[in-house]
Amino acid sequence: MNEQIKQYLKRHLEPKTIKTYLTYLNHFFLSFEKKNLNPKTATYNQILEYIGEKRSHYKNSDSLNCILSSIKHYFDYLIEKQERTDNPVKSIKLRDKQSRDIQVQDLFTTQELELLLNRKERYLILKNRNQFIISLLIYQGFKTGEIANLELSDVNLKDGTITVKSSIKTNNRTLKLKANQVYFLMNYLNLERSFLLKEQTSKLFISKLGNTEKGEGIHYLIESSKHLFATKKLNPITIRQSVIYNLLKSGNDLRIVQVFAGHKYPTATERYKQTHLEELKNQVLKFHPLQ
Repeated sequence: MNEQIKQYLKRHLEPKTIKTYLTYLNHFFLSFEKKNLNPKTATYNQILEYIGEKRSHYKNSDSLNCILSSIKHYFDYLIEKQERTDNPVKSIKLRDKQSRDIQVQDLFTTQELELLLNRKERYLILKNRNQFIISLLIYQGFKTGEIANLELSDVNLKDGTITVKSSIKTNNRTLKLKANQVYFLMNYLNLERSFLLKEQTSKLFISKLGNTEKGEGIHYLIESSKHLFATKKLNPITIRQSVIYNLLKSGNDLRIVQVFAGHKYPTATERYKQTHLEELKNQVLKFHPLQ
């Protein structure tokens, strides 16, 4: 059974994600077997109960969402195999509260972020693609979803710009690319993309498997560099926060940074300004404590 599921997942996910999902699914199967239940016929309520049990073991929402996603893929697999006609967890969305506080200790300098561009590539055909993706994270502060949703028409090589469409939380914006980013992009478009492409699409980024990049591959790029920062939380969110924070710390106007980040409301950008002011205050108290 696991081998069949693994083959199914290989068509949709990156290798590291598959390994994680299979681990979670094995726990899922074992839990149901201990209760003399068949996971293939699991009901909506039974799965909700299982997720509830996992909450006592996993305190962060990322792990819980990953568990839920693995189960969703399992039922999609059963539907494809015609062993089930519905996915009982398709509509389930976890709304575990995530902290919106910006943790300064987890932020990175521009020099630290640029170290991510030096990662060793296992597949040379992905080198320019991966470097361009990483550069969009560390220079423009893109979100994972924004990168995955980029279209070929969103890049303008002549002007050296890239456009991000608006979303519920962010405004559209057109940002200037650095010289090395244009180099990565041109090589990717001219040398790599057509080789990787297995199905026609207007999406900019193609995964190693030949389909459009959904986001898992982007997270994997960052996961593979976590060893560089043992004491910090390296992920696309802290990278974006670092980019915005560093712009304000360098003295850029709040409004300019707001447009750069795509924040719909200035209060979203002001959170970073307050974080910077608090850091300055702490530094003053550290070296010049009040008597």
